[in-house]
This record gives sequence, structure tokens and C-alpha cells, in this order.
Amino acid sequence: MDAWRSALLDDLAHEAALNPGRPLSSIFFGGGTPSLMPPAIVASLIDAASGYWQPTRDMEITLEANPSSVEAARFADLAKAGVNRVSLGIQALDDQALHFLGRAHDVAEGLAALDVAQSVFDRVNFDLIYARPDQSEAAWEAELAQGLSFGTDHLSLYQLTIEPGTRFATLVAQGKMTPADPDHAATLYEQTQAMTDAAGLPAYEISNHARPGQQSRHNLTYWRYGAYAGVGPGAHGRRNGVATLRHKKPENWMNAVHRNGHGLQSEEPLAPTDRAREALIMGLRLAEGVDLRRIADMSGLQPDVLLDDEAIIRLTALNLVERTGQRLRVTPAAMLLLDAILPEIIRV
Repeated sequence: MDAWRSALLDDLAHEAALNPGRPLSSIFFGGGTPSLMPPAIVASLIDAASGYWQPTRDMEITLEANPSSVEAARFADLAKAGVNRVSLGIQALDDQALHFLGRAHDVAEGLAALDVAQSVFDRVNFDLIYARPDQSEAAWEAELAQGLSFGTDHLSLYQLTIEPGTRFATLVAQGKMTPADPDHAATLYEQTQAMTDAAGLPAYEISNHARPGQQSRHNLTYWRYGAYAGVGPGAHGRRNGVATLRHKKPENWMNAVHRNGHGLQSEEPLAPTDRAREALIMGLRLAEGVDLRRIADMSGLQPDVLLDDEAIIRLTALNLVERTGQRLRVTPAAMLLLDAILPEIIRV
């Protein structure tokens, strides 16, 4: 643990030296199981980052955690270390579904962890995965209603997707699992929007819902294409137009830190077209959409170069996108079609 702490602090120091004088609005401990890290290490990293940069008055410090009793036992100490927001991977409120998803916790343990989190942290998010095989509208309505009843100010609600190389993809290939029908999944998505809107947690991003003012500030930095320093194994970052990537395997990352003073695997300058494309793809996930003038100023490319105006006019007539001045957004009803809309309108 001492070696782990030293490597993280050295990696952080390297990024801080390349990003001096910046305001620090958020810190996010994610990837793997950061809640198993000793709270003293968490405190050391928060203190170091707060010394290198200028913490904002309302700095958000989030930590991802599995909803297990082992991790929940650390929550109070993590809060004392400075963490003020936790994101719990509950994923389902049904024991059979949790087993299917490969989760180690059951519903009772997950809800106990949620209870501890709500008693300790100022802000709590948890996630649920829906559009699972054979999940009916009535079943999802009941599960989401239960999730909303806990009163958290933020929910992450993801549809189950079948990624290549996963256990689910193997099960589908073997005929042992049938994914949700796309039309049924669309119905569940619409049901989700209606229920969260009614509960006062509208979607501000395609899969994330929050009460006003309770959006994840850290994730908004990604979606609004702000700068962020990625530190630790496998961490990505965006630094002054450069995409940074750390070594993914912890041993390789630690060896790189010992050898070079940082865990960087690559630093790739991003061409203006790449930056503009990333900003559009990320920003159009948001309900607020994108500021085209900001993207033009950042990339040096004008909106008529970035976007297909004819496609936008056509999709506007179908109520799929809206453009007001320099603000472009995908309509709420069209968010389900986002993957199809983006290639239509983005030229770069």
C-alpha cells in the first residue's frame, strides 16, 4: 500500500506540473474498486491535488463503490478523508437479476450499503441496468419505482448492451440468451423518462438523471469536453489538446512510474477535427446539447465545416434535432436514435 500511495502521488505530481494554476472543481475515484483503498491514501491524494490546484468552493469528490458490507464499512472513514459523493453499483433490485449480471452482492446487502451511504455522504448516486432479457414493462416499472423511493438526488439508468468478447455475447452466440427486442427496449426507455420526470429527476444525459443542481459535475466535464487529468492505471486524460493514456495493468503502470516518474503509456496530440468530433459526440449526449461557437473557437473549425446543414434541416423537420442560434441538441424523443443521428450530422 505504501508503494501504491507513492506511485499515485508521483503520477499526480507529473500531471500537476503540466497543468499549473487551474481551478479544481472535481475529483473522481473510479475504475475497479477504489472503495477498498485505505482512506488514508484517499486523503493523501485529495490533499495533494488541493495543493497543486485551486479547489473551488463547492468541489465535488466522488468515489465509486460496490454495495458490499466490506466496502460500506469504510464509508464513514472515506467521508472523513474528504469524499462527499458516492456512486454505488447496485445494478438491480432483484436477486435473480443480480446473479444473472454476475454481481457478488444480493439486494439486501446492496440496500444496506445504500442506507449507510445516505447516512454518511452529502450526495449519493446508484445505478440500475434495465432492458434485461425477459424483463416486462410491469417488472421494470416496479423496480424503478422502488429505486426512486429511496430519495437519492441522482440515478444512472443504463440499458443492458451486449459487448463483443463478454460473457453475454457468448451466451447470445450459444442461443442461451435472447437480448431484449429493440422496440421493447425503446418502450422501457420511454417509461423510464416518464417516471423520472414525474419524480423530479429528469435526464440531463442519455442515461443519467438528477434533481436540478445535483448533476455529476465531474462527468459533465467529460460531456462538455473540458480538461481533466487522468492519473493511475488505465486512466485517460485530456490536457491542452493532448489525449493522455496511462498503462492499464497495475504492475506495468507502477513500473513506469518508478522508471519515468509517471505512468503514461501515450500522449497523442489531437488534430482540430478530432477535438471537434469528440466534443460533438460527447456533448450531444446531453439534454442541453452543444454550443457550436465554443467548439468552433476550440477547434478553429466553423460550424458549417463541422456539421451537415442539410441533414440538420431534414432531422429538424422530423423533430429529431433542434438548433437555436449556436445551440444544437438532440430532442428527448430522439435520444434513443443518437447512434444513428450522429453520423448523419457530423461532417468531421
